[in-house]
Amino acid sequence: MSSWIPMESNPEVMTKFLHKLGVAKDWSVVDVYGLEPDLLALVPKPVVAVILLYPLSKKGDNSLEDKESSAKEEDASTPKDPEVFHMKQYIHNACGTIALIHSIGNNRDIIDLQDGFLKTFLDEAKNLSYMECGKLLMESDGISITHKDVAQEGQTEVPSDEIPVYHHFVALIHKNGVLYELDGRKSSPINHGTTSPETLLEDAARVCKEYMARDPEEVCFTVLALANSDAGAL
Repeated sequence: MSSWIPMESNPEVMTKFLHKLGVAKDWSVVDVYGLEPDLLALVPKPVVAVILLYPLSKKGDNSLEDKESSAKEEDASTPKDPEVFHMKQYIHNACGTIALIHSIGNNRDIIDLQDGFLKTFLDEAKNLSYMECGKLLMESDGISITHKDVAQEGQTEVPSDEIPVYHHFVALIHKNGVLYELDGRKSSPINHGTTSPETLLEDAARVCKEYMARDPEEVCFTVLALANSDAGAL
């Protein structure tokens, strides 16, 4: 399996990455400073995706797949929405980029995407399976090079792509009235109940709180949002 330099959970770095790939300049990744209503109110609107960085267990396979999330993932009674774009992660340390791709790929009706590596990738991935989309990313030199260039510009020391990273990014998005968690390590989107474009941030915050409650002594969580700084544009 190939490996990338981990992407820093830095809004400026992530925003630069998206803009280099052709995402319109009025969209940016911003910090969510807290999950209580008064702090959520400070986040620019509209929000079309929430990205959570959480610590993985250092035991076993570095997975936090507990009984609750496994049950949600494998619930055969919940039909899978074919409109949800979800891809498998085959590349070590690519979870940050995949979370951003999940965020853009599920909001193409809202986000203006110019011609470039990301638009080409999403167009080619449109009718592919979850696994085929993951393999397509392995072949996308343009996205890989952009990731490497931007990942090296973060504020922290750039780690080796061979050093294990015990944190993982997932994306939370709205699609057809449902809040989905998208994780390239999991075989399908996780349904977290109902949501709407207007309540996505608050509903995603609830899911983030659930992650934090699993390990209340852990402080290494980061919550980010993909938001439009020009609300009048929508």
